Amino acid sequence: MKKLHLTIIVVVAVTLTIVSATLVLLNQKPVDTKAVSYTYAIVNEYPHDPNAFTQGLIINEGVLYESTGLYGASTLRRVDLETGAVLQMHELSTSYFGEGITVFGDRIIQLTWLSQEGFVYDKQSFGLIEEFSYSTQGWGITTDGTKLIMSDGTANLYFLDPETFEVIGQLAVRNGTAPLKMLNELEYINGEVYANVWQTNKIAIVNIDTGQVTGWIDLTDIYNPETGSPENVLNGIAYDAESDKIFVTGKRWSQLFQIKLIATG
Repeated sequence: MKKLHLTIIVVVAVTLTIVSATLVLLNQKPVDTKAVSYTYAIVNEYPHDPNAFTQGLIINEGVLYESTGLYGASTLRRVDLETGAVLQMHELSTSYFGEGITVFGDRIIQLTWLSQEGFVYDKQSFGLIEEFSYSTQGWGITTDGTKLIMSDGTANLYFLDPETFEVIGQLAVRNGTAPLKMLNELEYINGEVYANVWQTNKIAIVNIDTGQVTGWIDLTDIYNPETGSPENVLNGIAYDAESDKIFVTGKRWSQLFQIKLIATG
């Protein structure tokens, strides 16, 4: 009899738990996964080297750093924002195609495209500290302050340990239910990753916990490349955390823009 009573009590408890959980779920509002659309307003325009094939852009402690690509023309640069003048430059070997950069502590980390090699430099001197390897292509890289976040042109973002450069996580990025491929230059801004989507005029805003695209920035007509080459696309996002300013440019663009985002829907 005691066993029967115990069984009844357990069944009732489980039933009440299921009912309670069901009521909670019914009372929850569905999560709105629709991405917010943004247009832009140009706040300021600055000169930019029209020969710079921009692959990475970052502002750290008020200083603008840039990585440029192409074999035989790949560089790491410190740039004067106001004038566009190159203040300091390190040239990569002609066998490397420079890609994204980020700053972690007192180091600059730079990717290369197909070589599966990255470089770590002293932030002040640009002296090479070490090299590291990865198993994918190298496209964009940023950091949330604790880990590195890397793209390889697919719909995946990779989380790397900033000391060992080992992959410690991976995130599939989706626009709605569809994988979002061609993720390129990256910038971490207020808890989300802003990603150039190669050969488009748009920047995707990605939730790095879920991989869901939460916003789209349409930069159509912000700049018309002089040469008309299909290579000279939007690429380069820099965020000045101290002043809360966003900057964008592109490959071989003669201008760099500070923009303000305007939600349109």
